[in-house]
Amino acid sequence: MMGLTKKDFTLLIIVAVLCLFAPFILNPFPEGSAMAQFNAGYPDLMQRLVIFGIFAIGFNILFGLTGYLSFGHAAFLGVGSYAAIWMMKLLTMNVIPAIIVSVAVAGLFSLLVGWISLRRSGIYFSILTLAFAQMSYSLAYSVLTPITGGETGLQPKYTDPRILDGDLPPGETPRANLFGLDMKDSTQITMGDWVFTFNAGYYVAAVVMLVAFYVSIRIFRSPFGMMLRAVKSNQQRLNYTGLNSKPYTLAAFVISGMYAGLAGGLLVAMDTQVGAERMFWTASGEVVLMTILGGAGTLIGPVLGAGFIKYFENIISKINESILHQWFAFMPDGIEDFLVSMVYPFIGKGWHLTLGIVFMLVVIFLPGGLVEGGQRVARLFKRRKPSSDKPDGKTTPAE
Repeated sequence: MMGLTKKDFTLLIIVAVLCLFAPFILNPFPEGSAMAQFNAGYPDLMQRLVIFGIFAIGFNILFGLTGYLSFGHAAFLGVGSYAAIWMMKLLTMNVIPAIIVSVAVAGLFSLLVGWISLRRSGIYFSILTLAFAQMSYSLAYSVLTPITGGETGLQPKYTDPRILDGDLPPGETPRANLFGLDMKDSTQITMGDWVFTFNAGYYVAAVVMLVAFYVSIRIFRSPFGMMLRAVKSNQQRLNYTGLNSKPYTLAAFVISGMYAGLAGGLLVAMDTQVGAERMFWTASGEVVLMTILGGAGTLIGPVLGAGFIKYFENIISKINESILHQWFAFMPDGIEDFLVSMVYPFIGKGWHLTLGIVFMLVVIFLPGGLVEGGQRVARLFKRRKPSSDKPDGKTTPAE
């Protein structure tokens, strides 16, 4: 179906169902309850989950298939964002042209960066991409301020020309839309003590993420994907066969950069404020963490890793000392204060410490990321089920 195997098509359907029912799945606790702190079903976070999922999917095409570790992918995210915001300032607030141009500009920029960086491999390649990202950040922050807005960034204004849009009343803020559908439009449904929010911008981003996920599956299963795996396995031996691997690695780099540009364009479609901080090296490191944490080289892993990190960033970081006191209020005062003092360093501003510990545990005990953890649990349940099947002596190669 759709050029996919039954297994891959089932995975695509599962991801589609999760995206469709995300407002329900991410809001498991009733409003006003002590556990409502852990609800993640609000539009801004749901949008970031799918957008950074796209970013991680694209990075996984480069790192997961070829083994080339880039520390500069935030540059393509930022370039895509700047391209999108200028389309909204000059042409129209419709998100379609902005997204198309963000992908194209990020692709051209990644072609230039990849053509230079891929002359080296290993740590030298990583350092080159990091250097390009930091140069891009510095240019955007302090040199190209007429184009990037420098420290204050860019956002649409009612005085912008916008050739395809009509004039706005003075003082009215331009809003991103999809053929008139405002990206911030939301509908709330109340069921008892639960409140579920359905946001137009989230579902637009989710549809784009599903298309990006489908394309990544096709790349993984194509002869092109097999060639990229061969590069990761032993590039030197591949070159000895007479095949030139450079065009394949460059193509993977450009595709990965276009995915990053797509994510950058979607970020602008959801929040029309662009700053140079999107190009900082920490953003590049974040997508590396997402991919490794979820499972590099797997299909669903980068999406899981992006969701996990963004959940920590937006939920665990909001827990403060007063909330901890509410949780442990049933304990005697001395024990309550002791527990709060023990837990507090790992939440709020210390959420990075918790994430770092989780990442260390995953790397040490689950090298395949969260996907490997799920596979181990599935195998554990399969062992418990009685089976009358007898081994037939046949084996199937691992993917």
